[in-house]
Amino acid sequence: MSQNELFLQLTPDWVIRAVEAAGLEPTGHCLGLHCLENRVYDLMLEDRTHVVAKFYRPGRWSRAAIEEEHAFLFDLVEGEVPVCAPMLFDDGTALHEVEGIYYAVWPRTGGRSPTMDELDDDQVAILGRLLARLHNVGAVKATRHRPRLDAETYVRQPVAYLRAHGFLPPQLENRYEKAALSMADLYDEMAEGIPTHRIHGDCHHGNLLFGRDGWFFLDFDDCVLGPAVQDVWMLLPGRDEEGLRQRRLFIDAYQTFRDFDPAWLRLVEPLRALRFVHYAAWIARRWKDPAFSHYFPNFNTERYWQTETTDLEEQLSRCRDVFAPDR
Repeated sequence: MSQNELFLQLTPDWVIRAVEAAGLEPTGHCLGLHCLENRVYDLMLEDRTHVVAKFYRPGRWSRAAIEEEHAFLFDLVEGEVPVCAPMLFDDGTALHEVEGIYYAVWPRTGGRSPTMDELDDDQVAILGRLLARLHNVGAVKATRHRPRLDAETYVRQPVAYLRAHGFLPPQLENRYEKAALSMADLYDEMAEGIPTHRIHGDCHHGNLLFGRDGWFFLDFDDCVLGPAVQDVWMLLPGRDEEGLRQRRLFIDAYQTFRDFDPAWLRLVEPLRALRFVHYAAWIARRWKDPAFSHYFPNFNTERYWQTETTDLEEQLSRCRDVFAPDR
């Protein structure tokens, strides 16, 4: 059985044995948690505490890349930024491997993810200050093995994959590719001079928890070398008047701890467009995983790609309008 086949067929018994092999003492309690990219389980230990075991999808990240994710988390803990870092095993490492599948274990963090409507001005300001502190830590060290968030990795490579594997319908292939690659070229131009550093990379509300100890940032599986504004717009993605007002409030609070040039906001809409393409290719690369066909039943239909193409063309037009005054 290949590593991918094993990953798609993980059983509670296999998960428990893997955690036992790492020196922990789980009971029979093993509950699968919702996660499409990786496999994540809640386990109860003999001392009645709970841990979360995360098994990384084979082939996505190298050991070095995962270790840099963990190093970022340990740096954030040291900087007193509220994140949940993986536990160290008895051998002093945070990453183990069983049958070719990497895994790590986290203490379970209590709380719930907020909805966008729940964030009042006070909470927005708190999150602005927390994200600034997170970015202060992220900017201290370089990363060698995490990807860059740029037009190459988020557009050109994904489009090449979609085309090479026959996901784009023939009647839309050229339109989609033209819009995507035009967006890539425009992003290169608009991003020139904007600094990059370690960021969360996928900082949406689902990767936030609010509990009795306040806010926690979760799931750094997509941490990248990218512009700070990526995390900002994903936390506050709204384009309406209220969304823009809260974003201004967020940045004001952010600037309490870290500089933020308002000119960087020109990347909000281009980054949104990059995510369109990156997300579609992410689904395509996982399409043989039955979980993806279940959660994305309309993916790879002609209607899906028609909508994606139209949305991308409209977003390209919007980005050109945003950048036009600077040209």
